[in-house]
Amino acid sequence: MASFDDKRDKLLELIRGYGSCAVAFSGGIDSTVVAKAAQLALGERAVAVTGTSASLAAGELDEARELAALIGIRHQVIATDEFANPSYVQNAPDRCYHCKTELYEQIENLAERLDVAVIVNGANVDDLGDYRPGMRAAGEHQVASPLAECGLTKADVRALAQAWQLPTWDKPAAPCLSSRVAYGEEVTPERLAMIDAAERFLREQGLRSVRVRYHKGDVARLEVPTEALQPLGEPATREQLVAQLKQLGFKYVTLDLEGFRSGSLNALVGITPLAKPTP
Repeated sequence: MASFDDKRDKLLELIRGYGSCAVAFSGGIDSTVVAKAAQLALGERAVAVTGTSASLAAGELDEARELAALIGIRHQVIATDEFANPSYVQNAPDRCYHCKTELYEQIENLAERLDVAVIVNGANVDDLGDYRPGMRAAGEHQVASPLAECGLTKADVRALAQAWQLPTWDKPAAPCLSSRVAYGEEVTPERLAMIDAAERFLREQGLRSVRVRYHKGDVARLEVPTEALQPLGEPATREQLVAQLKQLGFKYVTLDLEGFRSGSLNALVGITPLAKPTP
């Protein structure tokens, strides 16, 4: 089993071998670690590229800009147009494939001007055992996954981020807002704005890990850590929460008693993670 130091050194060596690269940079912990590694290995021959659209939560772009500046990597912001694709808007279980296809095509179009040879993403070993249709798009566009290739797990990524003093080392996962919409319900900028505002309100109440899931009929299903269930159910808090979300456009507000869990909407269509590969 490779040690942590071995994995880190292998990561830097692998990226150095690219000669130059563009990092698909969301500002999440995985892509931030890849961006830091790319800057250390390649310097000015590395660039971070952040795609923006209505599916990006408020504040995420500013945070990505701040992280890129902290790392010292070149940073390019591009507008993606996944909402022009009916297959994305229809929100079948492969929605993420269409989103990543749009992103990678946009980065490919920039590759010559950015003077980069390879596009890389932040997929780690743990992602390979999950339902990730975006990985199919990565394969089709020859996008490299250096974290996964070097055997880094999510825990390794967090440890590396902490060792490199990246402020997001303990940041909760923050997938795009479209992932909150139940499959089969159209993804629209208006619905995503409702979800974003609702989640911001919940974070203002002190919750770090939270999901506001959108279901048919403007139903909000709230997922929070189980220890937060009872406080949110207190009469005054509950009434404030319901009033706020209804003001945002939700007609019904429900609290999921199973608590917070990533990817819970996959269960509605029978999607389960694949068996995890052996590192």
